[in-house]
Amino acid sequence: MKEDNYDFVETSLPNVGSGGMSIPLPSVIDEDELLDDEHDALLSPLLGSTYPVLPVFNAVIFPCVLQAVMLTEDKQIDAVNIAISKGQYLVATTSIVDEPDDSITPKSLSKQGVLCWVEDVIHPSPDNVVAIIRGIICVQTTTYTQTNPYLRCRVEFPRPLPRSERDLTKDTELFVAFNKLRYELIELVKTRRMEGAEDFIEALNAQNNLPFLINFTAAYLSLTPRAKLELLKISDTKHLVMELITYVRQTTELVQINEKIAKQTQSDMDEMQRKHFLEQQIRTIREELGEGDFADQTIEELREAATKKLWSEAVQKTFDRELGNLERIPTQAPEYSIQLQYLRLMLDLPWQEYSQDQFDLQHAEEVLNRDHFGLERVKERILEHLAVIKLKNDLKSPILCLYGPPGVGKTSLGKSIAESLGRKYVRISLGGLHDEAEIRGHRRTYIGAMCGRIIDSLKKAGTSNPVFVLDEIDKISSDYKGDPAAALLEVLDPEQNVAFHDNYLDIDYDLSKVLFIATANTLSTISRPLLDRMELIQVSGYLLEEKVEIAHRHLVPKELEAHGLTSEQFAIDTAALTYLIEGYTRESGVRALQKSLAALMRKQAKRVAMGQKYSVQITPEIIQQDLRTPPYTRDIWQDFGMPGIVTGLAWTEVGGEILFIESSTHRGKEGKVTLTGNLGDVMKESAVIALDYIKAHCEELEIPEETFDKLEIHLHVPEGAIPKDGPSAGITMATSLVSTLTRRTVKPRIAMSGEITLTGRVLPVGGIKEKILAAKRAGVKTLILSKENEKDILDIKPIYIEGLTFSYVETIKEVLDLALND
Repeated sequence: MKEDNYDFVETSLPNVGSGGMSIPLPSVIDEDELLDDEHDALLSPLLGSTYPVLPVFNAVIFPCVLQAVMLTEDKQIDAVNIAISKGQYLVATTSIVDEPDDSITPKSLSKQGVLCWVEDVIHPSPDNVVAIIRGIICVQTTTYTQTNPYLRCRVEFPRPLPRSERDLTKDTELFVAFNKLRYELIELVKTRRMEGAEDFIEALNAQNNLPFLINFTAAYLSLTPRAKLELLKISDTKHLVMELITYVRQTTELVQINEKIAKQTQSDMDEMQRKHFLEQQIRTIREELGEGDFADQTIEELREAATKKLWSEAVQKTFDRELGNLERIPTQAPEYSIQLQYLRLMLDLPWQEYSQDQFDLQHAEEVLNRDHFGLERVKERILEHLAVIKLKNDLKSPILCLYGPPGVGKTSLGKSIAESLGRKYVRISLGGLHDEAEIRGHRRTYIGAMCGRIIDSLKKAGTSNPVFVLDEIDKISSDYKGDPAAALLEVLDPEQNVAFHDNYLDIDYDLSKVLFIATANTLSTISRPLLDRMELIQVSGYLLEEKVEIAHRHLVPKELEAHGLTSEQFAIDTAALTYLIEGYTRESGVRALQKSLAALMRKQAKRVAMGQKYSVQITPEIIQQDLRTPPYTRDIWQDFGMPGIVTGLAWTEVGGEILFIESSTHRGKEGKVTLTGNLGDVMKESAVIALDYIKAHCEELEIPEETFDKLEIHLHVPEGAIPKDGPSAGITMATSLVSTLTRRTVKPRIAMSGEITLTGRVLPVGGIKEKILAAKRAGVKTLILSKENEKDILDIKPIYIEGLTFSYVETIKEVLDLALND
């Protein structure tokens, strides 16, 4: 089938030109004089003359047929006026290019044309002019003698004149083809079911004029102008009739297929299609009311917004494709809102939009010191990072992980860093996160799909280089929905996050300019591959003096403002703060201290609001009155004056503590050892190692070997309700056991921490700063630590270790010599 030649426009009769008219069944011209044997003599005058040229757009004029031409160009109107005024024929030719009036030239017109007679000129409206012309005979333009103000040309006749009905009886094959053409044309009219079809069919049955039927059929078919021009060029009448039969049959088939599809569509129309038609009606009503087409307006708004984005060409292609999909979706369909949401996400994301970094290191240092007291190592590391960025002029950022106990300011450090850099601040909490889709997003095929938290936070930030705090990264868990920690591997890898892929967005997004800061309380629950991608910075707990200073600088002013009080209504000195910290808080940070201050201020606010008598200066007595009895008693060193009791140092998530370890012996089952105090596996192993070392060095430690054959040993760590674990109590347990077995007491105000090995070596432990805080708070004067922990002491300001003596050891023998009395 010649489908590319079809223009699917249903017409009752040929419509010619833009805004063509439907003309009744045309009259048959009397061609007897043109088909006479002396036709050469009749045509010779026509060959010698020049004729006005009528350019026809998007249509082709055929001989023997009345057709309407819309006159839209000046050269068309001038040609028709000249032909009418002088009683001349004119030549109708088809424009092979669609160009403005001033570009109508002989080259823009087909050489194939038809000599025509202007029957009438009508004005359907004040702005429209239509010429009714009758095609006479096919001609071919030769020489153009004039181009302005209209075209004139000479013509020649490229083919013999068509034969009349009188010749049909002489050519049986042509007669059969003629009847077949008329039959196929009648079938097409029946298939189209147009108005007045019965009268039209009756006229066709009575029609025996071959030239008219050929040309009328060619004009009637909905073919492209190029295809109709090809029909004009065919000189063989039989060939032309056969071509027309093929076209008519194909047109009939296409109409039948179209009707079949229409019937199937009509029968399969469901509620959604009905709503679509109603929506179209509502849209039309809105347009009539002046409200406009909201769907089209939305499309235009999206397209306009896209022109302002700085995204790449690949992203632009994706947007154009998805916008095209949106245009094809009915507005009432559920997919419309989903597609619209996706496109708006693309527009809301800050593609290649970055805030300008401020590399004023003095200002950054001032901001960090203003917001955080202490944390010298952390602030120093941040300033070093900013200095490197300034010198290298590279925005690519490493991944920092701040870890330490709760309430020490890890999260607020992120805010200070963002302010010092001049970047936007973004924070997401990962605590309890167990769905990978929270990081990578859901695929759009799922109901309720949305982008991940990373992309959503960047949309809210409005820039592609914010300071991004991943809070509580150690609290991530995994289940059947995936492992979010594994999804973070791509996010936190500077080599991979340049093309982070969110399942919902489904386009790579550059995260390499984002400064990621992760926070954690402990590193033990973070996967090793994730730890490997981060630079670890420990944020230790605060000493008592630091907490007091933080309260004076930050907490008290903040809570005064929050509770509507002034410094003339509430004041607290260092002594009262010390009492509050030691009696009502037990933590490494200052969160509980802030809550306690808030509780005191609520009491004070009540007294002020009710006009009661109150004291502006808060004292320990007022604190005890308002907050009741202190929940914590200060852990202080106690001189028990008996063997087997040794003071150790422990680290907990809320800070350091002193730990009393007791041991005793009594007659019982041979070699039995009892361990109590809710000890973990590692701590139990430390006790076994300490005991095995002692047994292996009985002679050196002056312990009779038969002691272990007669006595049962019991080692206990008080506060049995509290779980305890870790290797740092190893030397403390060994000292306690030796003290019990040798009956030697421990020297006063000594505490220790260190891991022991089977060979008696003392290994370093962590949490030294917190343990020193606990020792100083308890009144300990001497600390015994591993030689390798000496470096940790050097990082602590001298003011915080004032009054303490440190003894560094390498073996348990040194520990015993330092700790036990002779």
